[in-house]
Amino acid sequence: MIVVATTDFEVYHEAVAELRERGVQFTTIEPGDEFPENTNVVITGADDEIETPVTVVRAKPDECRHAVEEALALMRSGGGRTIVGIDPGERPGIAVLNGDIVIATFHVPLAQAAAIILAELEGAVDPLVRIGDGARLQGTRLIDDLDGIPIELVDETGTTPYLGTGARGMGDVIAAINIAHLSGERITERTIEPTAGELQVIKTRSREQSPENRAIGEELARRVAAGELTIEEALEEHRQQLNDRD
Repeated sequence: MIVVATTDFEVYHEAVAELRERGVQFTTIEPGDEFPENTNVVITGADDEIETPVTVVRAKPDECRHAVEEALALMRSGGGRTIVGIDPGERPGIAVLNGDIVIATFHVPLAQAAAIILAELEGAVDPLVRIGDGARLQGTRLIDDLDGIPIELVDETGTTPYLGTGARGMGDVIAAINIAHLSGERITERTIEPTAGELQVIKTRSREQSPENRAIGEELARRVAAGELTIEEALEEHRQQLNDRD
């Protein structure tokens, strides 16, 4: 049983809403009241005074989702290491696990991925990121953006399942969950030499995004491939180079 005991109305309201959304059995009491005998975890506010021998999870109004996820992980697995699995790509699939329990998933544009992952790992003890070895350019950019976080490069062969009726769009997230469960090679960086085909894809995308219908050159394309520039930034440099020549 999860018990919500707090005098903070915002924490109470948000924690109860999160628990109801997940269909979790819980109850609420006033701080100082007697806890039910089957209490396993207590969710309370940052400033509430609680005396209980069971585990207490403290929440702030804008962080109740994380508190509920922590409480559920403690209930289900007795606690565990926080591991993030990533299926890299232009819209990477991201899965956050506590022990063997999936506590959050995301499918977002690449530019947003690192910030989301870092936010999910904030405060985690001994976190680990496992990233698939496909989509080399996007994967390398993420590895660079997650500097300081322990990372394993995982062979992602076979991690994307067959998707039946109604499961369209879930493949990247399911692959990320599978990647999170696989051990890989610990790395601190990943240096790659982009292929001619990869550089051409970048040039083509730059032309598609350019109001002037112009593609960037080889040097700028390589900097985009290395994660030094976005395509928008490379286009701006390209315009500046053209202006300087004029």
